[in-house]
Amino acid sequence: MLRIGIIGSNFITETFMDAARQVDQVEVTAIYSRTEERAKAYAAAQGIPNTFTDIETMAQSDLFDAIYIASPNSLHANYAITFMNHGKHVLCEKPLASNVAEIQAMIKAAQENKVLLMEAMKSTVMPNFEAVRDNLHKIGKVRTYFASFCQYSSRYDKYKEGEVLNAFLPELSNGSLMDIGTYCIYPLVVLFGRPDSVKASAVMLESGVDGKGSLVLNYGDMEAVLLHSKISNSSMPAEIQGEEGNMIIERISQPASVRIQYRDGRAEENVSRPQANNSMVYEIRAFAELVQRGELESPVNSYANSLAVMEIMDEARRQIGLVYPADSK
Repeated sequence: MLRIGIIGSNFITETFMDAARQVDQVEVTAIYSRTEERAKAYAAAQGIPNTFTDIETMAQSDLFDAIYIASPNSLHANYAITFMNHGKHVLCEKPLASNVAEIQAMIKAAQENKVLLMEAMKSTVMPNFEAVRDNLHKIGKVRTYFASFCQYSSRYDKYKEGEVLNAFLPELSNGSLMDIGTYCIYPLVVLFGRPDSVKASAVMLESGVDGKGSLVLNYGDMEAVLLHSKISNSSMPAEIQGEEGNMIIERISQPASVRIQYRDGRAEENVSRPQANNSMVYEIRAFAELVQRGELESPVNSYANSLAVMEIMDEARRQIGLVYPADSK
């Protein structure tokens, strides 16, 4: 049984708790929140036996073996390194950090302490993403990858009323590219690796972060087009176009279905695989199984893939002029 502590007491951690209860290999034994009142209330509601309000004290505890980090993006690297330096395995929410330099420091800490560090990109360990990988050869030479994740943020209404919440604060390394765009980029990198070039554009908000944007990534004989937004909605599926057919993926952030339309008119509708309703089940199970086997890196959400994704986002931010305070540390 892998004992897990969690940082954060928001809707993401509530989803994590629900998923953890469906994974036999794990047990959540500790929770961190900034205030004792919030920590105890959350622990009581979720049945978590131990609470902490100090990160260093929590990191030194022997009440858990691994930590799930769901704090603001700007805190990921510092928290992860603190826990890894105390021998804890780390499952850290996406994006893994604020920039490439932070990820490199996190990987160094993981390797020095011989612990597992894994980015919690759920989509790439889901059964339907495995279906994409296993069936991709059927559509022939791939020429185009298209992904769109545009989800109007409820926090944007507050923003328009003059209240800037976490989702739109550069101090927390937030914005559309980091929070939403990464879901389009990560599957691309897992499937096709690093691009030859990146072109990015964005609509910038007065708070200093991007509200929406697009990326065009060139792979020489293939092109990827990505759309992301926190200030508008889209229902468009992702699509991978090959010379023999095209693969349609509903919801790139958590693939709900996969089907193939061949160039000759045939359709293959039975590509999708059964999945749990809570899509976080698979990242928790994958993480627990890696720890149990003594493996120190995910073969899918690997260091190389996390670095490549952040390299793309760092370059995109450079082009659109999005700078975080974390970049100067």
